[in-house]
Amino acid sequence: MSKDLALPALVTIVALVTYFVLTINVGRARTKFNVPAPQTSGNADFERVLRVQQNTVEQIILFLPSLWMCALITSPKIAAGLGAVWILGRIVFAWGYYQAAEKRGPGFGITMLGNMGLLIGSIYGVITTLL
Repeated sequence: MSKDLALPALVTIVALVTYFVLTINVGRARTKFNVPAPQTSGNADFERVLRVQQNTVEQIILFLPSLWMCALITSPKIAAGLGAVWILGRIVFAWGYYQAAEKRGPGFGITMLGNMGLLIGSIYGVITTLL
C-alpha cells in the first residue's frame, strides 16, 4: 500500500471500530433494558440504541465506497478528512440519539456533510479523469 492511502485506511479502521462499538451497545442495551432477542421493540431507550446501530449500517453503505473512490481518484488526504467528519458525525449522532430522538439532528447533519463531501469528491475525480 502506498503511504498516501494509509490515512483513508486508518479512517476505514476507525469507522469500523465505531460501528463495532455501536453494535456492542445494542447487546448491552438488551440486557440493561430487558429486551431479549429477537425483540426489537418494547422499550424506547433500547429502540434508540438499536436505531443508532441500524442507521449507521444504512450510512456506511454510502460512506465506504465514497471514501475510497475519493481517496483513489481525487485525494487521499481530502478523503481522510471528510471521513473523519463522518466518524465525528456518527459519534455525535449516537450521543444525541441515546438521550432523546430529538437530539439526533446535529450528528445526522455532520454525517451528511461528510458523506456528501466524499460523494462530490468522487464525482469530481471521475469527471476530471474522464475529461
